[in-house]
Parts: sequence; structure tokens; C-alpha cells
Amino acid sequence: MPSIQISTVPLKTARRRAIAIQLTRWLSAHGVPPAHVIVQFTEIAPGTVFSGGLPLDALPGWRDGRCHAVVTCSIDPGRDQEFRTGLAAELARVLGPAQESVFLYIEFRLTPPGQVYLAGSSGPRRADELAITISQERRQCQQRQT
Repeated sequence: MPSIQISTVPLKTARRRAIAIQLTRWLSAHGVPPAHVIVQFTEIAPGTVFSGGLPLDALPGWRDGRCHAVVTCSIDPGRDQEFRTGLAAELARVLGPAQESVFLYIEFRLTPPGQVYLAGSSGPRRADELAITISQERRQCQQRQT
């Protein structure tokens, strides 16, 4: 279950939704079921993120409408470097080309699905157990279709 946390300047709801949809489509094209993608936005207040001792909103270009973002992606350790590089490129693309961004920081945290829990009406379940259940249901559905 990839989880993407994007901390950035305030964005309109339509822009956040568009980013979430684009990231979900990219991940789906790379084998991740869309329902497993979680994208969370956190607004950064001015003067709260620093690089080299300077607040990012003090960097040249920030007042011209260019933004900055700090992104943390929790992904399965089984995802290779090519997947991480591709996802980083997609994040840069959907958040704005590098020449239009003041600063973009992307960090990957490798999180085994057995350490992720999802809670619903049936109570908390581990993501790896959920993936097995979904895989079994798909297999049964495909068998019925043939």
C-alpha cells in the first residue's frame, strides 16, 4: 500500500485531487491497485521549513508563485530502484517542473506490508493479509470467467 505524504504550500482542492488522481494512475500502471494508494496533503505555513538555515519561502522565486514541497513515500521494500526513480520523476512532474519549483524533497521509506494496518468495519487487518485476500478473490473471479 503506497502512502504518499505531500507537505506543500496551500493548494486548491481541485489541484490536490488532480495530483492524487495522476499519482494513482501512475501507480496503477505499475501494478498497484488504485484502492491501495493513499495520498495525504499537509499545508506548510510560511517560515516552517528550512534548508541550509534559510526558510524555503525566502528562496528567490517563491513569491513569483513557485512552490516548494517535501514528500515522503512509504512503499514496499520489494519495489526496485527503477520504480522509485520513476515515482520520483512522476512526483516532480505532477507537482510542477523543477524549473517552476523552488525546492522539492522526496524521501522513500521502505515499509513492509506486514507493518501496515487498515481498519474498517471488520476491524484492523494487516496490508499483507488484505493483499492475499484480494489476490485470492481475483483468482476465483478469473476462474469463474473461464
